[in-house]
Amino acid sequence: MVIVSADDPGPISSQTEQDTRMFAQFCRIPVFDPSSPEEAYEMIQDAFTYSEKYKTPVLFRPTTRICHAYASIDIPETTRPKDFDGFVKDSKRWVIFPKLSFQNHAMIEKRNPLIGDDFSTYSGNTVTGTGKKAVFASGVSYAYAKEYLQHHPEVKLCRIATPYPFPEQFVLSCLEGVDDVLCIEELSPFMESELLKLAGKHHLSVNIYGKEAGHIKHSGENSANYIEKVLCDFLQTEPRFAGTDVSDMPELPVRPPVLCAGCPHRASFYAVKKAMTGKKSYFCGDIGCYTLGNAMPLDMVDTCLCMGAGITMAQGFSWMDPDSTCFAFVGDSTFFASGMTGVVNAIYNEANIVLCILDNSTTAMTGHQPHPGTGRNMMGNVVEKVDIKKVLEGMGVKKIVTTNPLDLKNTIDVIRDCANTDGVKAIIFQSPCIALFQSDKKMQISDTCIQCKKCIREIGCPAISIIENKVTINSDLCTGCGLCSQICPVNAIGGEK
Repeated sequence: MVIVSADDPGPISSQTEQDTRMFAQFCRIPVFDPSSPEEAYEMIQDAFTYSEKYKTPVLFRPTTRICHAYASIDIPETTRPKDFDGFVKDSKRWVIFPKLSFQNHAMIEKRNPLIGDDFSTYSGNTVTGTGKKAVFASGVSYAYAKEYLQHHPEVKLCRIATPYPFPEQFVLSCLEGVDDVLCIEELSPFMESELLKLAGKHHLSVNIYGKEAGHIKHSGENSANYIEKVLCDFLQTEPRFAGTDVSDMPELPVRPPVLCAGCPHRASFYAVKKAMTGKKSYFCGDIGCYTLGNAMPLDMVDTCLCMGAGITMAQGFSWMDPDSTCFAFVGDSTFFASGMTGVVNAIYNEANIVLCILDNSTTAMTGHQPHPGTGRNMMGNVVEKVDIKKVLEGMGVKKIVTTNPLDLKNTIDVIRDCANTDGVKAIIFQSPCIALFQSDKKMQISDTCIQCKKCIREIGCPAISIIENKVTINSDLCTGCGLCSQICPVNAIGGEK
């Protein structure tokens, strides 16, 4: 069994410090750490092999840059799944009573050092170069270090592809004759801590540098340029392009993430914002494209923690401040994955919230995977859709309204009506993702435009900008959603084919 687990903080925050290696150490589960998309395929085959060999789950740990990259992979024709003999009834193995838990704990503690010894001969754990200085790296950081150190054979480059259980014998062989070690890794200083413990255990006279020692930043991603700087400081060498005059190079433009032009989520947030103008409200968000509703000028996400938490946090606000109106925004995919339990809790405990389900008929942020409401399963088979409205009715939600958020006036009226109704109310904002369903309609600005810039100030659509002091719609970006035309005070925006 292999659990694929990405330490991917997503597009909103690159500072997330949750580390699969720490979780794996806590659960005593082996970890594989690829350094490139191409290597990921080969390594995951190895992970399956070790999983079968030691009868244990294995965590596969690609970090952010690996998750955001892709590559063509040649799959051997001989690749095929393992033959499955079927389930064998064995309550001593599969039924976790306290006695079995105790026995399994002892077994795992005895087994993991053996896995560490096995990992010491794993082909992914490598060392190149020689010298009294060594660099230990894992994951994509190894690729960055390798790029710079290919010109420095006098430095040992030690790659740790299996950080847990730590390949102790391999590492000890790498440390022979070494005085100084630099650990390069993302997220927690896991490898650095393991090296420090190993040095203490074997009384090694070696200096170990990294995050704990203040030589590498604790948060955020590494990059090739940043690691080059770190290595130059460690080795007292010059950058590869030292002396190159870069003073005339322009700064790169700031490009923060933004909802797509024509995204129905923009219309949903804007409608709620207009409906609740002047009223005390809380807007609890969730994980998905719609977290970008936090960006200005919408500014419509007050909280975002994890999948499903927007619904439960809205309940907390409703009890803390009963005079306010509390909204919980959740996507259709997240509703099925993590939202339903929170809705049941809200109904059972008599919360007063407006549940806003942003139904764009896909799982947009992570690649448009199907979900139970799309009518197609993971194998591509057409299946009966699970109806969100019927699910809500079955839970006991009394007031459920479906609206097209691109019909601004009607949607605002729906929101106001639900906000004035007690209990758990649900609004299904139903409009397909613009990345999957586009019309050939484009919006244009007529000469009657008074340049009030309300369309820019209030919705932040990337298709609308100011060029030569005039509000302009980029026809290459515009999807013809028509939201801007509905907020223009002089009706200067219209659509055409």
